[in-house]
Amino acid sequence: MTIEQMTQRLQETYPGAEIHVHDLTGTSDHWQVSVKSPVFKGMSRIEQHQHVMAAFGPELKTGEVHALTIKTALN
Repeated sequence: MTIEQMTQRLQETYPGAEIHVHDLTGTSDHWQVSVKSPVFKGMSRIEQHQHVMAAFGPELKTGEVHALTIKTALN
């Protein structure tokens, strides 16, 4: 995936959220994402991270996204 595709997917999943995407290795398969969204209200940190991971489920299964570091916060 490209940084644009990663960002677009997160924007579609979390409209109005503050989103930052960083390619950790330059190989487009190790990513760090930061999402600050009101969607996370009432969720534990683990639930928040699972929610973000679900947005990339197919890519995580195929290995297109090999590693995903997640930072979440309530907006």
